[in-house]
Amino acid sequence: MLFRSLLIKQKALFRAFQENTRATVDVFEPFKQATVRFSCMKNPTPASGSGKSLVVSSRTMNTYSSRPVVLCLSGHDPSGGAGLQADIEALLAQGCHAAPAITALTVQDTVNVSNFRVLDREWVLAQANAVLNDSTVAAVKLGMLGSLEMVDTVVELLLAHPHLPLVCDPVLRAGGGGRLGKDEVGYAMRERLLPLATIATPNLPEARILAELPEGTADECAEKLLPFCQHLLITGGHGDEELIHNRLYIRNGETRTFTCQRLPGSYHGSGCTLASALAGRLALGEHLVSAVQTALTYTWRTLRDAEQLGKGQYVPRRLPLDFCS
Repeated sequence: MLFRSLLIKQKALFRAFQENTRATVDVFEPFKQATVRFSCMKNPTPASGSGKSLVVSSRTMNTYSSRPVVLCLSGHDPSGGAGLQADIEALLAQGCHAAPAITALTVQDTVNVSNFRVLDREWVLAQANAVLNDSTVAAVKLGMLGSLEMVDTVVELLLAHPHLPLVCDPVLRAGGGGRLGKDEVGYAMRERLLPLATIATPNLPEARILAELPEGTADECAEKLLPFCQHLLITGGHGDEELIHNRLYIRNGETRTFTCQRLPGSYHGSGCTLASALAGRLALGEHLVSAVQTALTYTWRTLRDAEQLGKGQYVPRRLPLDFCS
């Protein structure tokens, strides 16, 4: 509807100014938005009876509101499969603007992670506050934190902005299984961050760490974790059943199960993609249950179209290849 409305407005603008301006239209299909750029001709014909030429500013032609801004506190993955690049691409696809604040640097590829370094708290706070003081942030997405000190840092930041929807992706393992933080970091996230979150999105191995149930089922983990968070989405991609079961648990006792066909292969950055897409849907004002379903559907499609860019896992294709054409 937004795209159609913008085209109608553009056609009206063309009719109004076609005698005095030339215009070009760029349509970016993935975002369902369009922009119009007008530039005045050197010697435009004055409007009838006015004696004045028409001057159109490109700034005044922006007739649609800005995209929602989502603050992303995540680690950097140099392979581009996970971390902040996944956040940025997934949020672009939802029609949102990602504002990335780096929490950690990693040494990893599509096979596994070999090392990481958590940034100083002052740098992380400075990055995040620069965004929060400049833009109207509509939601926050948390990814890799990596240390107990970083958990405390993010808690401090979030307590100053309790009104913001928060999607917490408790990243504790890379797609290849390598550690991105000690289990104690997960316990601290459970105790201090999950109570601040709108929703947490662990996969089953992460949920088992958070719940301290090494062999726990999704239901058993949820029973242990729901006292700490309002909504819990435990994804089921790490199993081997033909149908994947992604389970949404709500503290009031309600549960929803979303199923999808299992795809062949393994994927690098699927959890980051899902959490960021979900943060984007919440930033756009979508109801939580609907936002979960939309984000899951989008993520499945990115995995269906994934590419093998390295020697390891497939990388989700979060944006169409022709989005700039």
